[in-house]
Amino acid sequence: MMETGRFLRTVLRAGRDLARPELLFQAIWPSLAAFLLWSVIAWFAWMPLAQTIVTELPDWQWLNWLGPWLAHVAVFFVFAPLIYFTTLMFVAMFALPRMMAIIAARDYPDLSRQGSAAAAFWGSLGNTFVAGLIFVMGWLVTLPLLFVPGGLFVLPLFWSAWLNQRAFRFDALAEHARPKERAAIVRRERPTLYLGGFTGALLAYVPVANFFALPYTAILFVHLCLTALRELRQENGIPL
Repeated sequence: MMETGRFLRTVLRAGRDLARPELLFQAIWPSLAAFLLWSVIAWFAWMPLAQTIVTELPDWQWLNWLGPWLAHVAVFFVFAPLIYFTTLMFVAMFALPRMMAIIAARDYPDLSRQGSAAAAFWGSLGNTFVAGLIFVMGWLVTLPLLFVPGGLFVLPLFWSAWLNQRAFRFDALAEHARPKERAAIVRRERPTLYLGGFTGALLAYVPVANFFALPYTAILFVHLCLTALRELRQENGIPL
């Protein structure tokens, strides 16, 4: 696992990279596109969904006035993971390859690409889709737990952290690492990767910064994973 001081320096390094003009555009458009897409869908679907939930609630007196509010909260928590997942797909499939190329050329020029760009694209598509499906289904299944005290803070962090590390660890290594190298890095750097995922998930709680949470996490994982790949090859005596 990467030592704490070094991890914190990498966190700051990723923040510095996010502010670079050539990376900033790639950080903005996925979140904006996902938000606009689901805003259009919500315009037509929000009220019917909320009304359906209200009609399905038990006929309890205290729900007569609280029910509509709970229904709107429930609809919000249905749309939230869909927006997050859609942004993740846009970042993983389109923005991250460009950001990775820029960062790799500047900071890791000695690290050869031993993966296939085509395999990386299709592998990323499959990995992100499966991870996102688990994320959305897990979120919806555990949705009632959000009303348990503390659940509102713990569950979104848990699911987002898991999704971040599951998706971005593959994407950051897909073009550079061979499958065996990727598996070795995931095994030995698992705590660091989860910490990176948690850092990105925590950033999603910060107003304004949450708009850049996923692109920032993608950049963070590029640094974490390519650094780990460089060290792995050096340790094993493999030409970089």
